[in-house]
Amino acid sequence: MSARIIDGRALARKLQEQVATEVAGLRRGPGLATVLVGDDPASAIYVANKRKLSAATGMRDLHQQLPADATQTELDELIDKLNADDEVDGILLQLPLPPHLDPRAAIDRIDPSKDVDGLTTHNTGLLAQGRPGLQPCTPAGVMALLHHAGIDPEGKNAVVVGRSELVGRPMTQMLLSENATVTVAHSRTRDLAAETSRADIVVAAAGVPHLLGDDHIRAGAVVIDVGIHRTAEGLCGDVSFAAVSQVAGWITPVPGGVGPMTIASLLHNTVRAAAARQGPDQ
Repeated sequence: MSARIIDGRALARKLQEQVATEVAGLRRGPGLATVLVGDDPASAIYVANKRKLSAATGMRDLHQQLPADATQTELDELIDKLNADDEVDGILLQLPLPPHLDPRAAIDRIDPSKDVDGLTTHNTGLLAQGRPGLQPCTPAGVMALLHHAGIDPEGKNAVVVGRSELVGRPMTQMLLSENATVTVAHSRTRDLAAETSRADIVVAAAGVPHLLGDDHIRAGAVVIDVGIHRTAEGLCGDVSFAAVSQVAGWITPVPGGVGPMTIASLLHNTVRAAAARQGPDQ
């Protein structure tokens, strides 16, 4: 058999169009402040893509950049300034930060109502309690992909491979909120294949290239590959796509799967944050 492809690019375009319509209904275009510290090439590309797509939906680009040797105090002062600026509806702090800076302290300094990455302790707590709030973009994008493909997590066995604050932990909460039975696997899991091969849904978010092969996946399972890695052979994910696609029922490609949905979820969060702060145009 050959798995059906879950096309993240197509769904992301559809969601971006919806966001543009919502933006047009606000009194003013949402102001998104992306914050980049340093000159890491990969981070610069990610931020540029986010800025380009947000502007295409009618949002205002309020980008901020600090040098790589910026102090924690300088970063804190910038975040405080953005928190107090009524023109700013969303703040996105691009990670990773230079090693001398504390990312958790910086994230928690962001006003939760402007936390369009959904990573503050406040919004993380709301998610854990199953209450409305701004949710982390990548797992929110995964849930949108599942819904788009007509896959209902309720009653299904799901295995999340990875336990990071960015993806694994919030992914687990989102699947639980839709009544899946969720197992979290990670680097200390003794027999990874034994866990994943019994799952109806596998979300691979461990950050290890080609971690999961066809022996990790049961026939007909849904496989969502969050990983993205640049190798000598090109981009790849945490899943060995060629092998696993012959076993799985559904699979996301890399690139073109989860990645576009992460940015689409960011745009969705930003317009939500702006609507809550501004109210709809009367």
